[in-house]
Amino acid sequence: MTARAWAELLRVSALFTVPGDALAGAATTGGRPDRGTAFAVGASLCLYEAGMALNDWADRDEDAVDRPHRPIPSGRIAPGAALVAAGALTAAGLGLAGCAGRRPLAVATALTATVWAYDLRLKHTPAGPAAMAAARSLDLLLGATATGTARGNPGPRPHRSPGPDRNPGPTARRAVRGFARGSVRDALGAAAALGAHTYAVTTVSRHEARGGSTAVPLAALTAVAVLGAATARGRRRARDITAVPEQRRARGATAAPEQRSLTPASRTTAPTASRRIPASRVLPAVLGAVYVRTAAGPLAHAALNPSPPLTQRAVGGGIRAMIPLQAALAARSGAVGAAAAVMGLVPLARTLARKVSPT
Repeated sequence: MTARAWAELLRVSALFTVPGDALAGAATTGGRPDRGTAFAVGASLCLYEAGMALNDWADRDEDAVDRPHRPIPSGRIAPGAALVAAGALTAAGLGLAGCAGRRPLAVATALTATVWAYDLRLKHTPAGPAAMAAARSLDLLLGATATGTARGNPGPRPHRSPGPDRNPGPTARRAVRGFARGSVRDALGAAAALGAHTYAVTTVSRHEARGGSTAVPLAALTAVAVLGAATARGRRRARDITAVPEQRRARGATAAPEQRSLTPASRTTAPTASRRIPASRVLPAVLGAVYVRTAAGPLAHAALNPSPPLTQRAVGGGIRAMIPLQAALAARSGAVGAAAAVMGLVPLARTLARKVSPT
């Protein structure tokens, strides 16, 4: 009974929606998941569970009226134990983020402040959905900033010529800076998409105890359709710095001998890259459709009959839909392996949701 009570308090079935944040953020950097990404995933899990424990501690009086079966009002877990768990999990999350570097720690600190502010002050105010959306967006940015920054890991580097001069020229440095700016833009775009979905689901969740709202599920359904269409479109991104010499030759510049030696190889790889373009477009479309299908059905039912049970199902569907949304965002950045790994969490989340409610 104690283990089940803690599982209900921490909503462990919703825990599988968390790793995809960091993996989708890592995909926007153009690099592969590494030690920094693993630290970000661990930090995200700890901070998410801290928020769950703190949420029930803060809502213990309200739950005694609306949800007397919850672990704290039912007496299965003491309020003090839940608060201690929230503090310990927060410290663990910040510690793991610190292992990834200063920037991930700064993002994790902002995430922690947002989670605690939401649970203790903002949840029942008009700013509540925005705060929850900001928390999810920051969680994705945590994965983006942590990838390639862990101690002892230099992170993804652009390809450089094998010639004797290992110091890239000013043109190459400008290309690297442009690559970094593109990664930031991609990370912010993915974070905005995940935040918009979270905002819509959180707005619906404010009515799950009493129901009665038709307009809110309809608005959330519209947001899901727009996000599904937006994430379904794959895009081509030039990330390889070896394109710089080609651009210089197109302008009439003369390439160095060691750069000219790379020209045949680059030409032979061009057809392979072109053959991969359709797959990179199809996968985001498929995952975007899965995302819409997961969230849209329960939201439509809640709009037609805004009863508390159907509203709760809509919230649960919106939580589960985060996984295919994260996978679609990763695939949209070209990270097919990360997208597959995220989608592998779906059966686990579905199985555990039958035993422990994610809401």
